Amino acid sequence: MQRALTRRNGTLLAVIGLALVAALACGAASSEAGRKGGGKAPIEPSTYDPQLSISPLVKRVAPAVVNIKTSHKMRVPGAMGPGGIFEWFFGPRGPGGPFQPPRDREIERRSVGSGFVVDASGLVVTNHHVVDGADEIQVQLPDERSFSAELVGSDERTDVALLKLAEADGLPTADWGDSDRLEVGDWVVAIGNPFGLDTTVTSGIVSAKERVIGAGPYDDFIQTDASINPGNSGGPLFNLRGQVVGINTAIAPHGQGIGFAIPSNLAQGVITDLKGGGRVVRGWLGVAFQPVDDDLAHAFGLDDKRGAVVTDVTAGSPAAEGGMRTGDVIVEVDGERLKAGRHLPSKIASLDPGTEVPIAVIRDGERRQLSVVIGELTQNPSGLPAVKPKGKRPEHDSARLGLTVIDLDDSLRKRLGARDVEHGVVVAQVEPSSLASRALEKGDVIVEVNRDPVRDVQEFERRVERLGSGDDMLLRVLRDESWLYVVIRL
Repeated sequence: MQRALTRRNGTLLAVIGLALVAALACGAASSEAGRKGGGKAPIEPSTYDPQLSISPLVKRVAPAVVNIKTSHKMRVPGAMGPGGIFEWFFGPRGPGGPFQPPRDREIERRSVGSGFVVDASGLVVTNHHVVDGADEIQVQLPDERSFSAELVGSDERTDVALLKLAEADGLPTADWGDSDRLEVGDWVVAIGNPFGLDTTVTSGIVSAKERVIGAGPYDDFIQTDASINPGNSGGPLFNLRGQVVGINTAIAPHGQGIGFAIPSNLAQGVITDLKGGGRVVRGWLGVAFQPVDDDLAHAFGLDDKRGAVVTDVTAGSPAAEGGMRTGDVIVEVDGERLKAGRHLPSKIASLDPGTEVPIAVIRDGERRQLSVVIGELTQNPSGLPAVKPKGKRPEHDSARLGLTVIDLDDSLRKRLGARDVEHGVVVAQVEPSSLASRALEKGDVIVEVNRDPVRDVQEFERRVERLGSGDDMLLRVLRDESWLYVVIRL
């Protein structure tokens, strides 16, 4: 019995040995095939597998990520000092004596953020809001070296800033990557200083691209679930090649795993301008617009939603000189089709002032080609909140729509910021859950119905009565001193 078991064990060992030899032979063949181009290509040295470890990547890129500390001096009223209202009545303990109002005092506000070195001579990229208003800026590297920094230039519209470190040379740098090549689901790594915790590393994936979060006219954020917290602002978002594909900028305050980064391709253009002259030069068209949605596409007879409806044209602007009109739908700029209307500002901004570019529009259902000489954007568009009309005026109730309109007079023009509006009616009341409630607000100034001007409430009512069931009612409206089109489907 013992001998039989021994023979079986010997046979089993022989089989295992043969299997190992075969496996080694297959491995060698696979390696040879890989060297000859067959099978899967070997992983590039600069690419890491996050399922194994991102430690090699972090060791390589982290030295270029910096901690930014800012201070801002500000004066506060004396009554807000440590003694507060007590000192106001009884006087400070120091000079001044009793019953003397306390003197104003100077306090220092400190904050922290992140950034990364892009040039060995000491150029550092961060967010505008990290250094905005700072009196002093200190930058510390992971190796504990600290430098004072000066602001080279800053761009509030994109929230990008460029710093220059004093007496710095030979610093480790981060390389830019191509954010356009990012795909949803790609792995990314964020490094920064959340809550002042130096060189904190988090990882995740690209959750979405081209996010609009209401931060400005050039919203085009990368969304990621890599943990981003206060203090991460201005820090880099890396791809797995160790290239900067974004600048961590914002978080969803009431969410988890929702952070936003400025795409590297947008930031690089801004940085180039800031290096050249300390400011960003942008193209200007001179129109107000709104992106085409389903309702507007139907009302304007468009084949798709890829366009921007011109709601107002600034007098004397490049658009006005080029023959553009309100109601035009911009579909193509400089030979490039707009993916969506919201891309119009960034597309125009990227054009050099003085450049003559073709702009294709849809006007009254026909495609037209305009030629516009791009101007230079020099200031932010202004806008004040709408003022609700008060008092009794001639009015008309449109029960069909669920709203009440009144004539626009000089008093309302002043209060609603509509001084240049010659004619129209003002929405005085909107019934909840009515047709009008889906598109109109109290205080809106309606100047057109289906591209025809409206001068008073009687004309407005006549135009409404002409419309049948299922018709679109396209209204041009002034709201909060901005022009827009709204659609009511009857």
